[in-house]
Amino acid sequence: MAWAGYKTRRWEHLRLSILRRDKYRCRESARYGRRVEANTVHHVWPAEDYPEYAWEPWNLISLSGDQHDAMHDRRTGRLTALGEAWRRRISPPPSGPD
Repeated sequence: MAWAGYKTRRWEHLRLSILRRDKYRCRESARYGRRVEANTVHHVWPAEDYPEYAWEPWNLISLSGDQHDAMHDRRTGRLTALGEAWRRRISPPPSGPD
């Protein structure tokens, strides 16, 4: 099931700010020195599973459509090995003292 936040104005503004932050370049392709245009913003920690991270810029990366498809197993809805590798690289920031 898709995250309800995708249909909001708030998401559209955040999505555009992430694409601008990443200079409209696919971050996965950039790891290999390739300059590929990004048109999708990906939740490294999936919004459906981790709604507390859904709006956090640290949890969002710009990807090309092909690279975004490579992050997800569309049959099961789970992250692929590539998606899990990104999740291991990008950890939630530590919580501050209460």
